[in-house]
Amino acid sequence: MSQDLVISYSPYEINSAFLENKRLVEFKKEKTNLKFSVGDIYLGKVKKIMPGLNAAFIDVGYGKDAFLHYLDLGPQFLSLKKYLDTAISRKGKVPSLYRFRREQDIDKNGKISNLLKVGQPIMVQITKEPISTKGPRLSSEISLAGRNIVLMPFSDKVSVSQKLESPEEKNRLKTLLQSIKPKNYGVIIRTAAIGKKVALLDSELRDLVVKWEKAFSQLNEVSFPKLMIVEINRTAALLRDNLNVGFSSININDYSLYREVKEYIKTIAPEKEKIVNLYLGKTPIFDQFGVTKQTKALFGKTVNFKNGAYLIIEHTEALHVIDVNSGNRSKSGNDQETNALEVNIAAAIEIARQLRLRDMGGIIVVDFIDMLSAGNRNKLFEKMKEEMKDDRAKHNILPLSRFGLMQITRQRVRPEMSITTIEHCPTCHGTGKITPTLLFAEKLENEIGYIIKEHKSSKLTLKVHPIIAAYLTKGIWSLRLIWRVKYKCRIKIREMQTYNFLEYHFFDKFNDEITK
Repeated sequence: MSQDLVISYSPYEINSAFLENKRLVEFKKEKTNLKFSVGDIYLGKVKKIMPGLNAAFIDVGYGKDAFLHYLDLGPQFLSLKKYLDTAISRKGKVPSLYRFRREQDIDKNGKISNLLKVGQPIMVQITKEPISTKGPRLSSEISLAGRNIVLMPFSDKVSVSQKLESPEEKNRLKTLLQSIKPKNYGVIIRTAAIGKKVALLDSELRDLVVKWEKAFSQLNEVSFPKLMIVEINRTAALLRDNLNVGFSSININDYSLYREVKEYIKTIAPEKEKIVNLYLGKTPIFDQFGVTKQTKALFGKTVNFKNGAYLIIEHTEALHVIDVNSGNRSKSGNDQETNALEVNIAAAIEIARQLRLRDMGGIIVVDFIDMLSAGNRNKLFEKMKEEMKDDRAKHNILPLSRFGLMQITRQRVRPEMSITTIEHCPTCHGTGKITPTLLFAEKLENEIGYIIKEHKSSKLTLKVHPIIAAYLTKGIWSLRLIWRVKYKCRIKIREMQTYNFLEYHFFDKFNDEITK
């Protein structure tokens, strides 16, 4: 299976598309000024204790206070609190953690009011980004993720990812990490560590320890809320978590980001450095790799998936509802039960893809087509589990109910990916009335004449919708050629899949937009 990553950079956001066999399976949008990402570690301040919820609200600098439940404090909370208080009192001059004497674990049935008080500083990590009207969700069980391992301060345990199946490799890695890890540091071994040698794992372990200790050395001036440790951006996180032998290419349209990704790849997987490519084409990178077309087809309310069958996807504050419809499949020659099974199996494949693609979390209820056979219902249940086994988000799937409903819970750590696929009419602006389309070409010509006269341009680029581009370039004596001869100006027509039907923009030879 080929796996490709396409990254589109702009000054305001970075969009990344993850494709498997050219099919879009993950799409991420990251604002360049984004704060409060999953994994970021803050020095916050306790604002309010809620004994009834056994939780506290923490000020981390977001508009709404973040939520911290007692169960998210972590067993080693007292050790973390003691270490933090020592760092603050000594202005960042604290001993290395391997010399630190840990406190007893907290009582798992305890009360948060016995551990926290209003106004005290507290070290927390973002586990869920702000979603809708809610602030971030926090944890005080701190972890620092690397490519092959996850570092857990104040713990001595070494555990292995459940996805690592080989008992021999599990024992090798566990023995290896136990021999090299410092005291008072726990480690979770990730599946990417399979086959890795001790030198690589030791280097990564040391880097994570330095990252942890450096954060406390910066507490010479205490001001909170304060960002202590930044999780790498989502593009780098996507590389860290997904990069494997199946990756065939990484394509980026920005030189500085290309160099940054190339250097990052060097550190985590030097053998994959050559797959990073800088895209310099005139066509937008997402148009070139077919991402734009797929997002238009996959993010709407209705999603077609096979032989006329389709999904209807509705979102509410509390849950997501997916309705499976057979469409014209009901006219096929198969009996109703066989037809329902075929549509449901195909729907399960597309639903698993949609959950990853839109990053849908919380409760998902799927209304499959009714099937009478218990065996067929079980086949569908097993198929859904199989399709979702590669989903990195924690999830749980229940068998079909007597009403043909399947309930799925999926971990939600950031807002759901939402892309508007319905285009706003650029001509009527919602009124339903437009000027005659016969005059559109004349309107373009008038603007070309104006631009050439005012800007003395000898080269122009006109970016339009693909259908308009085809109309302007059709035939031997196309409108483009006629304009070129008439105005003695070289005119390029560029197709833009992201443009609305009658949207157009003019650009000069330096690719700067020309405005009237």
